[in-house]
Amino acid sequence: MKTSFKIGSVMGIPILIHITFLIVLFLFAFVFSSVPEPVGFADVQPAILGYGLSLLTTILLFTCVLLHELGHSYFAKKYGVKIDNITLFLIGGVSSMEEMPREPDQEAKMAFAGPFVSFLIGGILFGLNLLIDTVVTGYSTTIIYRLVYILASINIVLGVFNLIPAFPMDGGRILRAFFARHMNYIKATRNAANVGKFFAFMLALLGILSNPWNPWLLLIAVFIYMGASGEERSTAVTRTLENVQVKDVMSSDIISVSPEMNLEELVQFMFEHKHMGYPVIQHNVLKGIVTFTDVHKVAQVDRISTLVSDVMTRDVVTISPDDNASEAFKVLNNNNVGRLVVMEDGEIIGILSRTDLMHTMTLLSE
Repeated sequence: MKTSFKIGSVMGIPILIHITFLIVLFLFAFVFSSVPEPVGFADVQPAILGYGLSLLTTILLFTCVLLHELGHSYFAKKYGVKIDNITLFLIGGVSSMEEMPREPDQEAKMAFAGPFVSFLIGGILFGLNLLIDTVVTGYSTTIIYRLVYILASINIVLGVFNLIPAFPMDGGRILRAFFARHMNYIKATRNAANVGKFFAFMLALLGILSNPWNPWLLLIAVFIYMGASGEERSTAVTRTLENVQVKDVMSSDIISVSPEMNLEELVQFMFEHKHMGYPVIQHNVLKGIVTFTDVHKVAQVDRISTLVSDVMTRDVVTISPDDNASEAFKVLNNNNVGRLVVMEDGEIIGILSRTDLMHTMTLLSE
């Protein structure tokens, strides 16, 4: 099922809307229409006008979020980082980058660019409100003033929130850039992640001790903790593996299955050979790849009558033996697969699994 939809491009970057964005679109509109002034439109009459203003405010708010992400993307492109897309999610906007800039100064500038855009938008909007309040009067002007005030306030809050020194917020990346001036990148990431985890712990504690307890603070704390842990783990893996080639860690002993094998036979085959996934080859041609996950989707009673060719993945993700293991790790994550087929000159020469990379990571880290 397709979960993201392209709505256009800016600076050559595809802009996508994730399906969860539709949820937050109506949720925010509902909140704005339920809260009175100065941060909502519940008191606006007729009610349909209040709903319309709430929806408009929500759309403009996420336009500001998009501009925030474009601020990051501008500097990333300037420093040679490829931006695959910008996606608007339930939690906000995310720029999908191949990697972060390697130079601490570049990473700091790129990270600060987003909050700077938010502060700039907030300052301009507050200035506009000052002009509206000074020059124009009337009911319609009051409504416009309130809309602009809401957008200005949220942009300032968004900028401040993103400067919290914790991954995955921009402040965490700025903090890592600071640490990276004085130590290696992996240690800098670990220290910045530890600061983020501590902040998440304190935020969770505040949420629990609040009267009444605050579930939103707990949710944000979990989000920050997971983001810090994920960034620490991802950076450690990619930096450790970047000088290792795929051919040095792949499994050259290729065990394949036929597309005509039924799933009952495949399960027994998996039990005997101790692997959870296999390339599917017929007449020396790669047809697909089949994993235990594919088998698990079929009821046990139907497995004897279901062939490997019925459930295998035909769009196989491949990689070259000369690519580095760090790139292979990114390909695995981006495609959400557990193994890659290693191809050279149109022939399969090996299989690289996530387990292979983790074993290599463990050995190199000792």
